[in-house]
Amino acid sequence: MANNDAQLVQSKKHQKQTALHCGVGLLSRREHSEFELRQKLNTREFSVDDIELAIERLLEKDYLSDDRFAQSTCRYRANRGYGWRYIANELKQKGVCSTIIQQLQKNCEIDWYLQAELAYNKRFGEYGDNDPQAMQKEKAKRIRFLQYRGFSADEIFAIESIYISN
Repeated sequence: MANNDAQLVQSKKHQKQTALHCGVGLLSRREHSEFELRQKLNTREFSVDDIELAIERLLEKDYLSDDRFAQSTCRYRANRGYGWRYIANELKQKGVCSTIIQQLQKNCEIDWYLQAELAYNKRFGEYGDNDPQAMQKEKAKRIRFLQYRGFSADEIFAIESIYISN
């Protein structure tokens, strides 16, 4: 019986919180895209009207910004060793419009060749095996790693010419 009372109190607390308060709470932890925040509020079972009102208010107050979210995500992922393709794909999946993504790419001052080199060196360091068959397998593995990380063919071939072909 006491367990049911605790669940009832917990559900009443959840019902008292508005979509706006919940949205502000989520945004206080990290940036979210509008699409992502809308999904999270929806999973918390707020009404569609409440969600729309909250999103509109958060946009008015500039608490919610897809531009800021895109910049934050780009900075975070680049610092973690990911390339532009991976970042752009993640932004698309999180509902950021293609105009914002293109603008970010245009204004981004990140040297993706350097990022690819840093990611490569962090993961592999130096390679010293002279067995041609083992070297071929290792080369393919290293190229796949850079592809997965979202680096372009040009960036990968630049790294390959410096490190992998040796």
